[in-house]
Formats: sequence, structure tokens, C-alpha cells
Amino acid sequence: MHPRILKELIEEVSEPLAMIFEKSWQTGEIPEDWKRANIVPIYKKGNKNNPGNYRPVSLTSVPGKIMEQVIKEIICKHLEGNKVIGNSQHGFVKNKSCQTNLIAFFDKITSLVDKGEAVDVIYLDFSKAFDTVSHDILIDKLGKYNLDRATIRWVHNWLDNHSQRVVVNGSKSCWKGITSGVPQGSVLGPVLFNIFINDVDIGIESTLIKFADDTKLGGVATSLEDRDIIQNDRSKLEKWSEVNRMRFNKEKCKVLHLGRNNQFRTYKMGSDCLGRSMAERDLGVIVDHKLNMSQQCDAVAKKANMILGCINRCVVSKTHEVILPLYSALVRPQLEYCVQFWAPHFKKDVEKLERVHRRATRMIKGLENMTYEARLHELGLFSLEKRRLRGDMIAVFKYLKGCHKEEGENLFLLVSEDRTRSNGLKVQQGRFRLDIRKKVLTVRVVKYWNKLPREVVESPSLEIFKNRLDRHLSGMV
Repeated sequence: MHPRILKELIEEVSEPLAMIFEKSWQTGEIPEDWKRANIVPIYKKGNKNNPGNYRPVSLTSVPGKIMEQVIKEIICKHLEGNKVIGNSQHGFVKNKSCQTNLIAFFDKITSLVDKGEAVDVIYLDFSKAFDTVSHDILIDKLGKYNLDRATIRWVHNWLDNHSQRVVVNGSKSCWKGITSGVPQGSVLGPVLFNIFINDVDIGIESTLIKFADDTKLGGVATSLEDRDIIQNDRSKLEKWSEVNRMRFNKEKCKVLHLGRNNQFRTYKMGSDCLGRSMAERDLGVIVDHKLNMSQQCDAVAKKANMILGCINRCVVSKTHEVILPLYSALVRPQLEYCVQFWAPHFKKDVEKLERVHRRATRMIKGLENMTYEARLHELGLFSLEKRRLRGDMIAVFKYLKGCHKEEGENLFLLVSEDRTRSNGLKVQQGRFRLDIRKKVLTVRVVKYWNKLPREVVESPSLEIFKNRLDRHLSGMV
């Protein structure tokens, strides 16, 4: 049934659907149609003729998805109330994101490197993680985390006898039964996967952090004993994968060696040695062995310029009513995705990103001959550099007073001083030796945050903070 039909006939279908949902909950029975999925392959990267380079996304019954949402809310309420999901998980968790994952992990890593330690980071890749979740093990874990029996029964029946078929350009394969995995594209899939992988870091001594199945392990690698700890943790993870019947893709598991005195230890996974990497794409951000973010700046500037060029060639009208929305929707997000983590370290990289912004404003009809600053003023825009500063301040507000406050307690140390002589929420400046530490969010924001007026810092909500911050930044040169 098309979602438009449900929306248009909401008054007529809401009552019978509610009866179906209640009956399904009481009996644990799942309509067969809710357990069938059309699989649409979404291209990721690599050879388009290789089926392994496509992500299988499940298109399922819309009423079934509504019921999944009801069950999800029950599960999430239990997980949050009992603090079941560990702090290492940042994927599909309220108030966490790719950016919080990267900031939390590399704040620790850069701190160690700044102290002169060698650090090794192992990027781990599970082979078809969502598709290989054992149903029996998952149901056991739901019971272990004390979910109520009715919910467990419903989830068990929902997973049981699932079937799917592949749909490409209108052509359909035959139906095929599914014996493992949680459907990608379903409402329940992500939260069930988080429960399944939640205990992966039990007994791990190094720093481990996750975004769903994207997992990385990092620790000091200065001495032989340090490196043995990382290897032992690596072995524990492999043991977990065997017990939980979820294999690692050894070819994609890589080691990033950081620090000047790194001995480039070779780590093993079973009998195989893990490959060494000079740079890894971490949740969409290129992190290299120098940690200076120049490669990331090059990549995003190149992609943003390519998209901007397409807009310039394909869009006839160059009025700001046309160009500005296209730039804001398609180009600027490329330059600002997780930028609070990877903000450029060098002037050449700052200018490289700013040139994209300059080019976009110069494309607008009637502004071609104006200075860059005049164009920004005419359009009511900030420069990218000022937008990054604004984003930094918003991030700090979230860590100190907003939705990331729990994470912020591990990242920032407040200064105890006379409130009459400060904004009332000053942050302590940490010590650093290297530029890579100086440029991380928790260090670079301190002087700017501490100079904010009390009125801005003491905003009662994030929206009010943004409004007051914008007025403050508008007065800055």
C-alpha cells in the first residue's frame, strides 16, 4: 500500500490499523506481508559489475514499519532507562553522531601523541555485519538485558521466516528465506544490531569506539608491553566474533601508526597479519598518519568544486533565489560535514575551502564585480571560516549545557573563578606541544569560548544561543 493512500485516508484506516497493531502485540503474531522485503541494491563504490559493491536496502510494508516504530520506542525506552548501550556506541543512539564519535576518540589519541607516545589505531571491518546477525544469539541478548517477554516474543516472530527478493528496474527475483541478519532499511534493524554488538568491548583495555558496526581500537604503542596489550585486545575481539558468529573482513582491517617514535608493530588476526595504512576514511573523513587534515581538505574542496561546476553549467538562471539554495543544499554540506572534527590546520587549507565559497557567491548575477566581503554582506552570509567558528561554539554549548553534556564532562574542564569577572562558564586551557593537538576542538575553542559575553553563554536553550551568537558574530570583523 502506497504511503500516500494511508496519509489521504488516515481517518478511515487509523482505527482498523490500531486494532491490527494491538492484536499483533497481544498474540505475538506478525502478518506475513510485514515479513517480506523487496531488496533494492544501492551502489557504494568500486566495480559496478561486482554485486558485493552494493548495499542491500529492504523496502517493507508501511503499516509494518509503523508497528516496528511502536516496538522500537518500547525497546529504546528500556535501553535508555537502564543505560544498557555502552558509551562506546555512537551509531543510532540519541544525541550521538559521527562527529561525536570522531571528536571523542581522537581527543584521546591526539593527547597521547602530544605527550610523545606512539599510538596505533586498528580499523576493524565486519564482513556483512547486519546480514550475519544470529537470530538465536540476538534473542538471548534481549533476554539478558531484561526486555519484557511480550517484546522479545514479537521480535522473535518478526525475525522468524523473513523472506526477500531483489528488485532491479522492475525485474524481480524469486522469494528467498532469510535465516540470519536484521533487515537494512527496517526501523528495528539498527537498534537490534546495537544490542547485538553491545558487549563487544567487554574486557578490552585499549580505547574502543563504535558507530554501529564501524569499530576502531586505539592505544599507546610505545613499549613492547603496550603493543602486546593492543594485540591481546585484538585477539579478544576475534574471540568475540567467533562466539557471536560474525566474521571480520581481514583484508579491510588496517592499522594506522601515529607518533614520531612508532615502531610500526605488525598485528595479527589469527594467522594473518593486518595491513598497514597511511590514511583511512573514518566515517567519511580522511585521517592520515600526520593527523593534519590536509588530505581531507583537498578531497572535500575537489568534490565541492565539481558539484559547483555542475550547477554552473546546468542551471541557466544565476539569480540568488536559485543559486544560493542549490549551493546551501548540495555544495556547502560537503565542506562542513563533521568539520568541527577536521577543521583545517594550515592557512593554505583554509584558503582552499574559502575559494569554493568565493566562487559560489561570484556566480550570482549582479554580484560578480563586488568584493568578497560585500557579496557576503549583500547575501547575509558568513565566510566559511566564521561559520566554522560558529559551529565550534555551538558544539561547545552542546557539550557543556546541551544534549552532549555527558560526553562533555570527559572533554572539557571548567575553570573555578569569580563569576563577576567572566562569562560564568569558562573552560580551562589544556597544555599542548604539537599543532595537531592545538587544532583539535577541545583546545582551539577555549580562547573564543571564554571571550563570549555572559548573555550568550547563559542562553537557556540552543536556539536562543544560536540567535545571540549570530548577533555577536555579526559585530566581529
